[in-house]
Amino acid sequence: MTAGEFRNGVTFEMDGQVYQVVSFQHVKPGKGAAFVRTKMKNVMTGAVTERSFNPNDKYDEAFVERKDMQYLYNDGDLYYFMDMETYEQEPIGKDILGDDFRFVKEEMMCKILSYKGNVFAVEPPMFVELEITETDPGFKGNTATNTLKPAVVETGATVKVPLFIDQGEKIKIDTRTGEYLERAKG
Repeated sequence: MTAGEFRNGVTFEMDGQVYQVVSFQHVKPGKGAAFVRTKMKNVMTGAVTERSFNPNDKYDEAFVERKDMQYLYNDGDLYYFMDMETYEQEPIGKDILGDDFRFVKEEMMCKILSYKGNVFAVEPPMFVELEITETDPGFKGNTATNTLKPAVVETGATVKVPLFIDQGEKIKIDTRTGEYLERAKG
């Protein structure tokens, strides 16, 4: 593929690294050659950089595999995931798990991202429902949502919740931001 064919979400290999196009812009200046201004993310490290490419530069497309797997348990620094189709278990090192993994409990489904068989990231579900195991007592009638208190959820992570939320309640959390969204329904 050429740089002129870049689109948002496309993954390509450059200098032994895999990059994903975050945004791109074809620029045709009045003088000089056209170029493609690209904001790209290194899928292995997460680093985002900007770079200009000649539209005719060629790059190999990188095929990133995204597989749904169920988180089973951890043993020290190894976290075990199971492929629900083959029932094969795959151990993944703690260093690959992102900060958002603190909201994942056993049996939750995650996306395992790999390139040429090497796992480089684990994406938890976007939203999770977890039970609060520890927080100050709730105040009935205090529905002001602008005042927050810390609460520990069943995975051990701490989340800021409104004052009216009580221990034992289930809440919905956005794993990308770590923010409380609402009480879990049901």
